[in-house]
Amino acid sequence: MSKRKSMAEDSATMEVAATSTTAAAATSAAGGGGAGDEQTPAKKIATIRIEGPDSKGIVAAFAQLLYGHGCNIIDAEQHTDVELKRFFQRIVFDYGSMHTDRVSLSNGIGEVCSRFTMTHDIDWGETRKKICIMVSKYDHVIWELLLRHKAGELPCDVALIISNHEDLRTVADHFNIRYEVFKITKATKREQEDKEIELMKSLGVDLVVLARYMQIITDEFCQAYKHAVINIHHSFLPAFIGAKPYHRAHARGVKLVGATAHYATETLDEGPIIEQDVARISHRHTVDDLLAKGRVLEREILVRAVLAHLEDRIIVYENKCVVFGS
Repeated sequence: MSKRKSMAEDSATMEVAATSTTAAAATSAAGGGGAGDEQTPAKKIATIRIEGPDSKGIVAAFAQLLYGHGCNIIDAEQHTDVELKRFFQRIVFDYGSMHTDRVSLSNGIGEVCSRFTMTHDIDWGETRKKICIMVSKYDHVIWELLLRHKAGELPCDVALIISNHEDLRTVADHFNIRYEVFKITKATKREQEDKEIELMKSLGVDLVVLARYMQIITDEFCQAYKHAVINIHHSFLPAFIGAKPYHRAHARGVKLVGATAHYATETLDEGPIIEQDVARISHRHTVDDLLAKGRVLEREILVRAVLAHLEDRIIVYENKCVVFGS
């Protein structure tokens, strides 16, 4: 074989190899693969919350159940109330690689809960929760909620803003959110609340956030959204009930101001507490200082409480909250 022929054959071989490499790259870019290639299933994240009498084997039973269906536990946290002998658990799991189906898994969860006399709640993570924000004239809390939502920090859809005044319509317009006004008087409260509830139900609202809504909601409202109405207020209750609590707290020489977020119930301002925080006060602080510190706390505490609810991190029992991940 001549040297010239050898060089020509080598050149042809390199061209074939280059063509094969280009074809393989194109096939790969188009999503095709060899017979041995496997695509990783897309993640599907669900959350289950469990409550019931404390007993041995609960954690193991749910772990084995999820593993047996091909699910992967991403996060799990549990708590036991030793006085009441109650057990609580929250499990976040990926069911994207599940080799059965949701009906089979749901039946399995029901069987385990029945065996241990537990109750459970499961969110398959397919739809975002919808919230309604209720306001009056104070705007510091609603701005915080909407800005944090716009930043992607609150995984929900703000379906509606309801108020008993026109004052904050410009805030809603800024974020392109529907704003409805329901004027409230003693004579019309129940009738107006029924209209509010009907509207929220028609929009699929899951959670109502009282962002300094300065009206006392009725028992019927609380029952319509049981453990799904979050309120925020200062933490002076019950020491300084009524108007101008910060002024009276300043006159009393308090050393702490705080804020409390809780579920609204039929008992005014005594529902299950979700989140609280405080700030130190000294004799140097004025009433305006107390008000400013209170506003900061109210903004942050309400956001934390709403986020905990949206992420299914709360279990309510005995007028208390277990808040996982806190």
